[in-house]
Amino acid sequence: MITAQPMDDARYVSRLTRETLALILAGGQGSRLRELTDWRAKPALYFGGKFRIIDFPLSNCINSGVRRIGVLTQYKAHSLIRHLVHGWSLFQASQREFVEILPASQRVGGEWYRGTADAVYQNLDIIRTHDPKFVLILAGDHVYKMDYGHFLAAHDEFEADMTVSCIEVPLAEAAGQLGVLKVDSSGRVLEFQEKPEEPAPIPGKPDLCLASMGNYVFNTEFLYEQCIKDADTPGTQHDFGKNVIPSIVNDYRVYAYPFRDLDTGKQAYWRDVGTLDAFWEANMELVSITPQLNMYDKDWPIYTHQVQSPPAKFVFDEHDRRGEAIQSMVSGGCVVSGARVHHSLLFSRCRVHSYSEVNDSLILPDVDIGERCRIRRAIIDRGSVLEAGTEIGINPDADRERGFRVTDSGITLVTPDMLGQQLHYTR
Repeated sequence: MITAQPMDDARYVSRLTRETLALILAGGQGSRLRELTDWRAKPALYFGGKFRIIDFPLSNCINSGVRRIGVLTQYKAHSLIRHLVHGWSLFQASQREFVEILPASQRVGGEWYRGTADAVYQNLDIIRTHDPKFVLILAGDHVYKMDYGHFLAAHDEFEADMTVSCIEVPLAEAAGQLGVLKVDSSGRVLEFQEKPEEPAPIPGKPDLCLASMGNYVFNTEFLYEQCIKDADTPGTQHDFGKNVIPSIVNDYRVYAYPFRDLDTGKQAYWRDVGTLDAFWEANMELVSITPQLNMYDKDWPIYTHQVQSPPAKFVFDEHDRRGEAIQSMVSGGCVVSGARVHHSLLFSRCRVHSYSEVNDSLILPDVDIGERCRIRRAIIDRGSVLEAGTEIGINPDADRERGFRVTDSGITLVTPDMLGQQLHYTR
């Protein structure tokens, strides 16, 4: 497959990024994550010990030189907005740098955001005030590191009206699950297939197809035109993937940009952590010796906001009561007191008390695990307090009887609500 190779001229790329406004779509509910998103939007979900998912596209923008950013919020956005205010309000608008929060506020027609294209349509007046040459539209709920400068350069060299970032996936993996782009040998999009049972293969790669990442570059005037057209079209779902892209591929220059590692040319890291199993697996990958996602990369840091906490602490060194963590990630403020943590992630300010064992688990912030607990292959949501002797992930049937959610692969989710700890009062 032939694709444009972005120019290496740093000034050329920096000009493109300065002329770009990024819009991060962060209003999704993430219903496949079940109770984990009952009280938060998916982009606000914790990831990797100390981060939130929204930090990845935001950090990609900053590291790429795209510093005019709008975040479009809707579903249960309080924790997301608070995170953005506390951690991402450091830019100076006078220097043409900002992270603006664009909540669904019924700006047009008295409607909430009805789809991805409608979310942009309802903010066209704000986009116009910034007068960008390009608009970079990004999904706010995926985990990856990507240089958007190369994405913009490819779009410019294609002389495209719109460019879609995509990943190469096996046909069987995409069938019925992902939006797929049918392209010619130059990378021009011929058809957009919405979760097809028989995806179109990549020219020259019969076992692979191009799946959309939900990231797009638009020429700004073209974006205005298509969002207004979609808004005026009856019966549309107001979605870029389902409606806008299929309607323009025949008449306009729409190109695919395969997302690859710039150093190796191989498929780059990208995860849609949209299910409990996928969320657990993506986090578990990080505790391996050399994970594909390098969280220690000084050249491409992931920025976030976190409460200032003391260092992690491990106490007691007795024969049967030793505080230790092996093949694990332990965040600031944690205390492992005479307990054993193995192949797990402890997020900020967790406490694990004496004689307890945590294996193959994600312990989200502010969890307190009492004495002699046994936790295995579990996700424990923020703020949960586990009484002494609690067992989770040991007996799936017993977990279900207690009201915990157990996935088909055997991952057990526990939230404060399931434990009868009402952190969210509704009446």
